[in-house]
Amino acid sequence: MTVTIESLTHLGMGKTAMGDLFARVLPGEVIDPQPDGTARIITPSTDRVSPPCRHFKSCGGCAMQHATDSFVADWKQSIVQRALSARGLAPEFLPLQTSPPQSRRRAKFAGKRTKKGAMVGFHMRGSDAMVAVSDCQLLTPSLLAIMPALEELTVMAASRKGEIALTVTDSHAGADIHVETTQALTGALRVTLAQYAQTRGIARLAWGDETIVEISAPQQRFGTASVTPPPGAFLQATAAGEASLLAAVTRILGTSKSVVDLFAGCGTFTLPLAAQAEVHAYEGAPNMIAALDRGWRAAQGLKRVVAQTRDLFRRPLEPDELARFDAAVIDPPRAGAEAQISTLAKSTVPVVAMVSCNPVTFARDAEILTQSGYRCDWVQVIDQFRWSTHVEMVGSFTRA
Repeated sequence: MTVTIESLTHLGMGKTAMGDLFARVLPGEVIDPQPDGTARIITPSTDRVSPPCRHFKSCGGCAMQHATDSFVADWKQSIVQRALSARGLAPEFLPLQTSPPQSRRRAKFAGKRTKKGAMVGFHMRGSDAMVAVSDCQLLTPSLLAIMPALEELTVMAASRKGEIALTVTDSHAGADIHVETTQALTGALRVTLAQYAQTRGIARLAWGDETIVEISAPQQRFGTASVTPPPGAFLQATAAGEASLLAAVTRILGTSKSVVDLFAGCGTFTLPLAAQAEVHAYEGAPNMIAALDRGWRAAQGLKRVVAQTRDLFRRPLEPDELARFDAAVIDPPRAGAEAQISTLAKSTVPVVAMVSCNPVTFARDAEILTQSGYRCDWVQVIDQFRWSTHVEMVGSFTRA
């Protein structure tokens, strides 16, 4: 018996009129459901294309390579539109920006030992099993080139039965690797790892909370400042995505001269904005604030930056603290920042640039602002997680 796919959920699952869900299908397609839960395509959509990556069928890293870029762009924007509409908001949308293939500069790989050596890659779709991704179409060429070195590291870091996590960031000085494993770190292993990093050209190698060796500072460029993030610290996934987010934020802030950056991280927005404005940066992680501060102090020509550690979930900035700023940038984690948004909504800050990676919490926080006198001028969707179900957005809010 055949059925038709009626719509696509926010997780990329095709939904039938009866509510059944199928992966890697598109609206309008007629399918033949298989006993294993997959779908055999009987009548394909005109938006269906051949996946560009040979790993697509097995790898769980991508969900939407079977659809045209234009379909994915419209679908992702519609996810954000629906979330805002549910809150009674219908702002203007600027054109969506998508990161190009082979631009993912940071990835978290799984690694495990095998009888012949080791395997490094991503988990298979809906499984704990792994698949090697030597031809991944997401990763930068530099990350692909380091795969053999990661396999060598996995042999040293993984037990015979356990699996390890390898967060690898492409930096100006080389690979920045953070290892998460239960394997004991002995003195002899420290020496071996340091030698490994030297011969493999690794910029920095960290094991859990300990930096084993830093041969060259794995710096990232934020505006004119160079910053060395802590091992495993957050970084925007692609340089193109970061540039799009920054361009949107810069457009919102205009000629603002006194800016507060909430959830500032290592300075993604703080340091470029400091080229024209004095910025007060707040972040809950002390090591990230320290990295931001060092980057500002070493840079030339930037205006004053005040970097402070503060848990904005427990101690959000109050309206009287916000009163001296003429613009705010807020880029919280996926859970959003309801406490900080609530105090921001009561403030007199005239302009707010809100960045988010979660349409649901973005819409919730946008509603709080608009109910307190802010106007949502426009929203721009930024797709730096190409072919995935993830989506990011920037919203412009001004005091009415």
